Amino acid sequence: MTMAALLLVALGPVTAAAERPGLEGDWAGALAAGGVTLRLVFHISGGPQGPTGTVDSVDQGAVGRSLSAVRRDGPAVVFEVAAPRATFEGDLDALGQTLTGHWKQGAASLPLVLTRRAAGAAPVTLNRPQTPTKPYPYVEEEVAFDDLGGHARLAGALTLPPGPGPFPAAVLVAGSGPNTRDEPILGHRLFLVLADHLTRGGLAVLRYDKRGTGASTGDYARATTRDFADDVQAALAWLRARGDIDPARIGLIGHSEGGLIAPMVAAQDPKVAFVVMMAGPGVNGAAILDEQGRLITRAMGMSEAKITQSSALRDEAIAIVRAEKDPAAAAAKIRARLSAAARDQGLTDQQIEAQIAVLNSEWFRFFFDYDPAPTLRQVRAPVLALIGAKDLQVSAAQNLPAIRAALAANPNAEVDELPSLNHLFQTAVTGGFGEYGAIEETIAPSALDLIAGWIHKQVGR
Repeated sequence: MTMAALLLVALGPVTAAAERPGLEGDWAGALAAGGVTLRLVFHISGGPQGPTGTVDSVDQGAVGRSLSAVRRDGPAVVFEVAAPRATFEGDLDALGQTLTGHWKQGAASLPLVLTRRAAGAAPVTLNRPQTPTKPYPYVEEEVAFDDLGGHARLAGALTLPPGPGPFPAAVLVAGSGPNTRDEPILGHRLFLVLADHLTRGGLAVLRYDKRGTGASTGDYARATTRDFADDVQAALAWLRARGDIDPARIGLIGHSEGGLIAPMVAAQDPKVAFVVMMAGPGVNGAAILDEQGRLITRAMGMSEAKITQSSALRDEAIAIVRAEKDPAAAAAKIRARLSAAARDQGLTDQQIEAQIAVLNSEWFRFFFDYDPAPTLRQVRAPVLALIGAKDLQVSAAQNLPAIRAALAANPNAEVDELPSLNHLFQTAVTGGFGEYGAIEETIAPSALDLIAGWIHKQVGR
């Protein structure tokens, strides 16, 4: 359930610009945006064609993004970014050590002070206190198994508690995007933190690189949610064949798209012992994407008029994809009807084509139409469905009522909205993308304890 993030996450490579003296070096500062602090570091260097530069948004995990222009006119200094359009405009102090100005992006103008960093200063880094470090107090094995259809060899890690077993176990099912086994997002390693917590509590945990990513083989680009469900079935079969795993106590924990996949597998496999849906959807993808777009752009400070306009464009493109089964014809229709309006919003032709390719992909075609409710009604295993109150990607208000209704006949279903948590289950202020990297917490301890405690009630330690 992903969208382009605020500030620097979406930046791409751009060209350099004309030379001005006196700016070479590293400049660091912090933006106060959406209730969080985002650290920026500009790296400016000279060259025959003029100074060039890159910028790191440290807390968003965006490193080495090129500047499209570096200019100086006396004390006035400008750093420009091409996409998304953003500019820093500041004044250089008499000693050449401080740039005081504003970061301008869209309608926002945020104060920003940059300070020249000393040569050889340690790099600005992320702090991720929950990320475990080796040696672990448990066993971790590098493992691999084959997709049931023979389309991929899936590589991953199995963590095993101390002792002989057989252990209860969980398969972690990652969200959308080319995620590897740790589900890394902006310096956070969600599944490593989750697996560590659960294994310390007595649960074996299997996590793996999605097909075509990391050390796994296969074609990620052509895979749909159903293909990823096949991979989960292969993971279950592989675990059940191990002597140190109790085959009657293996469940599934899915995050985001993984929370869509886990019920799909459990509905077809009555041996699945439990299902945990972390921000799993309760309605179809077309509705998800529409609500997600509205919530995220509103959190970014976009006007209601612009939100309505953007939503209408998105909904029209989705409607074309859902109605037109031929991808080439759908692309032509989207291009003909929406390109001019998209350009008015500041998108280049290249960005428009990229958006068309994404919306018209096999993965999105499945996602738009798939309604999870009928599948949830078929699940007989215990289900824990959790969505954070600050989740802007899979909103609690939109999805929890549908999930509750679908699971109403399941006596072992628990559906909860978790206060103050975002899509990654971090304690958040706004829930916006800009917070994900800025928040040091990877997963709120309250969420980790809730999930672990509920699983132990289903399968024991």
